Amino acid sequence: MPSSRRPQVPAAVEGAPKDGPVRTLKKYPNRRLYDTQTSSYITLADVKQMVLGGETFEVRDAKTGEDLTRSILLQIILEEESGGVPMFTTQALEQIIRFYGHAMQGVMGTMIEKNLQAFTELQAQFLNQSKGLYDPKHLSPEVWTQFMTGQAPALQDIMGSYVEQSRSIFEQMQKAALFPGMPGFPPKR
Repeated sequence: MPSSRRPQVPAAVEGAPKDGPVRTLKKYPNRRLYDTQTSSYITLADVKQMVLGGETFEVRDAKTGEDLTRSILLQIILEEESGGVPMFTTQALEQIIRFYGHAMQGVMGTMIEKNLQAFTELQAQFLNQSKGLYDPKHLSPEVWTQFMTGQAPALQDIMGSYVEQSRSIFEQMQKAALFPGMPGFPPKR
């Protein structure tokens, strides 16, 4: 069933994060977030809008000064994942969990980051090429899916080739016994 929520186009697609000083948010023991720039309390939805807008910010524990930015971002992801239109399948989440504590944990994190970066760049290119066809501010998951499947089968081939190439590299690494027992890529027998 289609979602009634209209997702924002990621800031990375619209433009680079905004330059300037890092905006500081303080998290108090009562779990409230305080924006030092606006001198007001804000919600996770406000923080999400900051992310979508490309704002550079950090979240600090008001008492200890500890950096809580990742924790807040993970809370936003959790809310999005449980909001009806999850991005990750159960199998994908299981695979990610299997990499924690494994020798390949750092490599996996870097690989995910680089893949997201590459996908964002591809998305920006397609949005630029499709100007006039769709208003980027009104792209819903359904419209984007229609564009990807109906208008751009070549992109699917490119992404499929990219995934196969990545898989092949990992299989070669494992065959060379560089990383025996790497989760998600069992050796071929």
